[in-house]
Amino acid sequence: MVFRNLRERFGIDDQDYQNSVTRSAPVYNDSHGRCGVRFLTTYDRRFVIKAVSSEDVAEMHNILKKYHQFIVECHGNTLLPQFLGMYRLTVDGVETYMVVTRNVFSHRLTVHRKYDLKGSTVAREASDKEKFLAQLKIMDYSLLVGIHDVDRAEQEEMEVENRTEDEECENDGIGGNPIGSYGTPPDSPGNLLNFPRFFGPGEFDPSVDVYAMKSHESAPKKEVYFMAIIDILTPYDTKKKAAHAAKTVKHGAGAEISTVNPEQYSKRFNEFMSNILT
Repeated sequence: MVFRNLRERFGIDDQDYQNSVTRSAPVYNDSHGRCGVRFLTTYDRRFVIKAVSSEDVAEMHNILKKYHQFIVECHGNTLLPQFLGMYRLTVDGVETYMVVTRNVFSHRLTVHRKYDLKGSTVAREASDKEKFLAQLKIMDYSLLVGIHDVDRAEQEEMEVENRTEDEECENDGIGGNPIGSYGTPPDSPGNLLNFPRFFGPGEFDPSVDVYAMKSHESAPKKEVYFMAIIDILTPYDTKKKAAHAAKTVKHGAGAEISTVNPEQYSKRFNEFMSNILT
């Protein structure tokens, strides 16, 4: 019930969510997460499905009540991950836990550059979001940034259209589709993915691409930016305290190591972002 209410707070219709998750098989994302973990996305690329550990599940249960309260207070407007569901799958006696979140990046705009930013510089006043995470004793999160280059995307689209026209000319007299191919049914996932063609270059639906924002009109390049805080299920536990002690011995007390306590981490994270983002 909590996740259903969260989906409602995030403006996601239950039927749309169910269709995205179950209508067609999810696909592997080209990106790799922390420790080489691969992600799945729903066929329409609107949601991310990630396998998580039992420790992550325990931490989710630990923060869920306060996370829900925070989402209610901010009316669903946040850069935090949008947790939409958590599931347990059992196949041949092996249990796998999965968490579903909204995709930070667009389901239709290509992300040409990606950055995973943290405040640590070794091996790698807080805002309300970071204060909230510090209160929950959460650390090791980062800011995921994606950049869509509008001019580059237009050029890429023109190249695709030119190739398509050439292929159509080659197939004239044979039929509408190349030999061995079939048209896309009107209600198939492939057809549904094409409906955003009504949008112009660099345009998006803010109710779907909630993490997106356009560059300023006076900016030298026309771009779309995607930004969100990710990886918030790491508590400052005994392991992190031990890692902090070990890294302090190795790098010195003043080094910008990643395993500091949550209050220091949130302050440093915000200062780092303030310095690199203008």
